[in-house]
Amino acid sequence: MARISTHILDIARGKPAEGVVVELYKGLELLRQVKTNADGRTDAPLLEGAAIACGTYDLHFRVGEYLPPPAFYQVITISFVVSDEHANYHVPLLLAPHGYSTYRGS
Repeated sequence: MARISTHILDIARGKPAEGVVVELYKGLELLRQVKTNADGRTDAPLLEGAAIACGTYDLHFRVGEYLPPPAFYQVITISFVVSDEHANYHVPLLLAPHGYSTYRGS
């Protein structure tokens, strides 16, 4: 089963980022909006099925309310391409008050 998932780790605090709103878009269409749980993950994959449409997706992480004020980042957007409709795409966000990193996880 194919899926798109994410999690957020707060590397400044050394713990998962709880309560961050995450939105998944394909083009201008909002596919899913959820909040991260105590493990910094969504309770279920953002998208899953026998196949996922190939194309460009955007993850919007609304971190402005999570980060300590005054938050430098408000929304972090990560665009990625699904090229295999049967694959898993895990896109973690490693977050700090003035920087972030991401990668394709497993």
